[in-house]
Amino acid sequence: MSAHPSALSTRRRWTILVCALIAALTATAATSGFAYVIPQLQSAGMPLSTAALLAAVPTVGITAAIIAWGWALDRFGERRILLASLSVTVLGTVGAVLAVATDAGPLALGAALLVGGIGSGAANGASGRIVVGFFPADQRGTAMGIRQMAQPLGIAVLALTMPVLAERVSVTAALAVPAVVAVLGLVVVYAGIVDPELPPSQLTAQPTGNPYRSGAYLWRIHAFSVLLVIGQSMLWTFVPAWLILAQGWSPLSAGVLVTVTQIMGALGRIVAGRVSDVVGSRMAPIRVIAVAAAVSLALLALTDQFDSVLAPVLMVLASIATVADNGLAFTAIAETAGPFWSGRALGVQNTAQFVTMAVTTPLLGALIERVGYSAAFGLVAVAPVLALPLIPGDPVRREEPVLD
Repeated sequence: MSAHPSALSTRRRWTILVCALIAALTATAATSGFAYVIPQLQSAGMPLSTAALLAAVPTVGITAAIIAWGWALDRFGERRILLASLSVTVLGTVGAVLAVATDAGPLALGAALLVGGIGSGAANGASGRIVVGFFPADQRGTAMGIRQMAQPLGIAVLALTMPVLAERVSVTAALAVPAVVAVLGLVVVYAGIVDPELPPSQLTAQPTGNPYRSGAYLWRIHAFSVLLVIGQSMLWTFVPAWLILAQGWSPLSAGVLVTVTQIMGALGRIVAGRVSDVVGSRMAPIRVIAVAAAVSLALLALTDQFDSVLAPVLMVLASIATVADNGLAFTAIAETAGPFWSGRALGVQNTAQFVTMAVTTPLLGALIERVGYSAAFGLVAVAPVLALPLIPGDPVRREEPVLD
């Protein structure tokens, strides 16, 4: 099912984008949800090492499959592939619920989590063709910023629901949250998403032209994104423990602040996207964001070292800055790669960031154990500084028709 951009109203285009956002929430739910039931599983006798390994399984699945899903998105369009991939995600998330409900054991649970992670790869890497196909250049940054709200909003949903359900009802009830999100995403894709109809010029163009061979632009985006994601990984992973153990916050207060911070980070992505549309550049705002990330992380390290009451405030600012670039990088990649390569290029982007997070997270954990949070925050502040010279200039844009 496809539609020509000119045949859709403005409201219909934005509705499709919201459907893509909801579909992308399934990836966050499927890959991140298990972490929120670890305390209850530990209390029930599961070793922390086993629980941590199970929590990593969905990320292994999505990392292994995301480029293949990207190829399928490029080849067959987003609607069909999202329907297929979300069906796999539903199987995996429902399987995890059944594995816990029937006490099937870690092996069965791990298999279900792996299936859910594999299925979520398409939803995580999709929307490039939708954003570029249905939105003019001066709206794409905003549109992709909205689409990229999925990850922080998904974390907020999980943080608000799963720990409470696990504690007050059961682990089975908590794991039903990702399953419900996956079913909702499948229904929304079926009801609301259509593929943009490619114009004749693109249909007759050679679809196998590799954009990675035409210059270093995409490679440089992947390179600086890898460095910028280190700060995001640090804050998303260790801030709850930092607030509770180092700052003396209650678990409830820490959870509320983390949730609010995630929502502010989601809104920050929209603001960054809108700014890029107004100034007509994707890369210039990223340079500002990189500087803001470096400064806020350095100030967080300083205020934490001196036990300042401003440290949580700096944490919020750093959390917003370290995620604000994501939508801009995605937009630039989708615009440059084109409709026949955007899925794979976004898959490469996601894979590089997932691998970076998987490698740096345990290293940062060991660093915190050895030298403390302040030094770790200060070291991570160096990453956005190193990213600055890698940020390329904007390519020359072709004139495009304005969509009404």
